[in-house]
Amino acid sequence: MSVAPPSVAEILEKHVLFTLEGIDRMYLNAMVPRLQREEGVAWFLRGHRGARFASSALLDPISKQFVRGIEELVEREQVPLIAFERGQRKDDVTKEQLKRHGDREGVIYVGRAQEKVRVVRTQKRRNPVTGAPYPWLSMSTAMVNQFYFYALDADFGPFFLKFSSYFPYNAKLCINGHEYVKRQLAKEGIAFEALDNGLLSCADVGRAQQLCEELSAEKIDGLLRKWLARLPHPFTPADRAAGYRYELFVLQAEFSRTQVLDRPVAGRHFFEQVIRDNLDIGRPDQVQLIFNRHVTRRTPGVFRTRVITEGVTPTLHADYKNTRIKQYHKEGRALRTETTINNTRDFQIGKSLKNLQKLREIGFEANRRLLSVERATSDCTIGEDAFDRVHKPAVVDGQRAPALRFGDPLVLALFAALVFFRLQPRGFTNRDLREMTAHLLGSAPDQFSAGRMTYNLRRLKLHGLIQRVPRSRRYRVTDDGLRIAVFESRLFARTLAPGLAELFDPAERWRDNPQAPFARLAAGIDHLLEITATGRPEWVAA
Repeated sequence: MSVAPPSVAEILEKHVLFTLEGIDRMYLNAMVPRLQREEGVAWFLRGHRGARFASSALLDPISKQFVRGIEELVEREQVPLIAFERGQRKDDVTKEQLKRHGDREGVIYVGRAQEKVRVVRTQKRRNPVTGAPYPWLSMSTAMVNQFYFYALDADFGPFFLKFSSYFPYNAKLCINGHEYVKRQLAKEGIAFEALDNGLLSCADVGRAQQLCEELSAEKIDGLLRKWLARLPHPFTPADRAAGYRYELFVLQAEFSRTQVLDRPVAGRHFFEQVIRDNLDIGRPDQVQLIFNRHVTRRTPGVFRTRVITEGVTPTLHADYKNTRIKQYHKEGRALRTETTINNTRDFQIGKSLKNLQKLREIGFEANRRLLSVERATSDCTIGEDAFDRVHKPAVVDGQRAPALRFGDPLVLALFAALVFFRLQPRGFTNRDLREMTAHLLGSAPDQFSAGRMTYNLRRLKLHGLIQRVPRSRRYRVTDDGLRIAVFESRLFARTLAPGLAELFDPAERWRDNPQAPFARLAAGIDHLLEITATGRPEWVAA
């Protein structure tokens, strides 16, 4: 006899050895904010450096001096200077150079590549009155050399800092939060087994999680300051003293939840169920549950679910605007759920690194919600007792709980509202539920009085679907409430309603197929009624 595979809930409850939630990769823009516009560059040259005219010709000596500083560092520290070839994987080069470099802090190598970046150029304009020519600064793009400083930091491990060799010398910083955690664990003498971009085991998981939470904007900014002091700098000390200093802005941030499993087969079972049951996870109604954002027809982006198979490892993807959420089986040993924010303004948050804490909350909560939706979707089998507990009248603590009739439009609307309100951290009120229920039923909110909705709140509460927030008039959806609401909403919308619509189709197309089970059943019933009426069943001998 075959044994049913474990459910998603069972895998998450019984087969996860430990969970680690932390920042994975971060890609940050490092730039001088005052030099990102033409007028700021003009003031830098004329107001700060005292030039008579603001021309890009004055920037060339700065660039040459900066490049000379890089060449001197390469020669002084005897580090390789590698010209990246087109299509060459920089990660492969870095792994090879890191083996040769060892574990000492310092620059591993310097890479050089030509890339299109934003630069300052001079245009020749003419005075409309006198016709005299004059230079005019403008922002443009050009293919210029980019210098990648790949280095090893005692606290952060491997990272790189990429500088443009032309004004305004914008840079990019790339770090890995898991490498930071590994370095700190090693410093504290806590034994661990590494997983690519994570931990496979750890002697003190609580401390590892604490280290993940301690990776702050201040520490990341401190890494930049430390290496700006050690590497060639395009701006002089006088420039920096005048306020021309680099600041960090989030370009891309990955927030991951790693759940290490006790055996690989558990992960395989998990993905078999998740992919089967959640192919609609990318739909707008599902995406807004995961990211807690209202999605309308005007919300930009393509809403879809992608299942990508690389080798034999499937990966589940869902998108919201420029933000991606991905789930995959990592190295056959861990479940990785990962939210990548590519534009912080998707969530009305500024790009400054100072907003890191707000981004963490959004990224980690999205991961948790995805798992919660998957759990509710795959583990919503309601037994007969549970069905009766919800849909039949009951007496709870001496109070009579009226039934929530299965298939009742009002009950279905209440269930759909509960799924939405589960994502509200402060819960919901009588008025919130009235307005949402009326909207779902296509009615005006004033058709639902506060007293009528109080009756329904009492029904939901006594049946265990919601609970009251202490010392308030707000309510929260219980775990059982979410499971029942998701299951029954989907059961009715995806199975009962479409199935009954087809069975009672006026065209009765199913009758055209003589092999259709329902056609055979109907014919059998008709025959039974006929022989019952005549009293002469065919199997009785004449």
